[in-house]
Amino acid sequence: MAIWKTLGDRRFQNYRAIFTILNEQVVSRAWADDILAGTPLGPNCPPAWRAWVETGVYRPLVAQRIRRWRTKAEQLPSATEGKAVLRAIYEHYRADPVRFEGCAARLWQMRAPRVSRYDLTRPSRDGGRDAIGFYTLGPTQDSIELDFALEAKCFAMTTPVGVEAQSRLISRIRPRQFGVLVTTSYVAEQAYRELRDDGHPVVVLAGRDLVEILADHQLATTSAVRSWLQREFPRRS
Repeated sequence: MAIWKTLGDRRFQNYRAIFTILNEQVVSRAWADDILAGTPLGPNCPPAWRAWVETGVYRPLVAQRIRRWRTKAEQLPSATEGKAVLRAIYEHYRADPVRFEGCAARLWQMRAPRVSRYDLTRPSRDGGRDAIGFYTLGPTQDSIELDFALEAKCFAMTTPVGVEAQSRLISRIRPRQFGVLVTTSYVAEQAYRELRDDGHPVVVLAGRDLVEILADHQLATTSAVRSWLQREFPRRS
């Protein structure tokens, strides 16, 4: 598929390919010979490949995921520019981290366009929730809404979100509601493992996720992100 990226002030087109390994135990040498002979769907063709070619239905090889939580390295950007973008967000809200709540809710909506609406809660009476909103499912004529509670944590990349901050959000999630944790940092290993092992319905948007969301919206450089922050979320006088 074709995707657009931004480098500096210039946009360029690149391509993204997704490969799938079919669930086939053995691929014979005889089939390779058939392919070279121009008969890829001959008698030695693996059933999984034949089914995909003839029907478009594929049976992928699925490996059970043992670890369901992400490490610190997986939650933070590895590229220099990505780290600079994350620092720009943190510095923009460093003097008043409560203001990050509005930006966090916007970033979540950018990642999940079917967020129909959200409202920021009052800082003194948020009840462990910085924002509440609704995520729409189903066709336009007959959709349903799931409500969510969002918690925002504007931390430096060296400061993780721990068990206490995470538990605050979990304890406020009502039945049939899910949570969203947005941070400019990362979730500590113990907190992340407890979150997944206990099956809590919480979406985690860590530092790397925020950088990728912004890049997908043509905000891939520090200067572009700073301009966006100043335009959409100007600092108070």
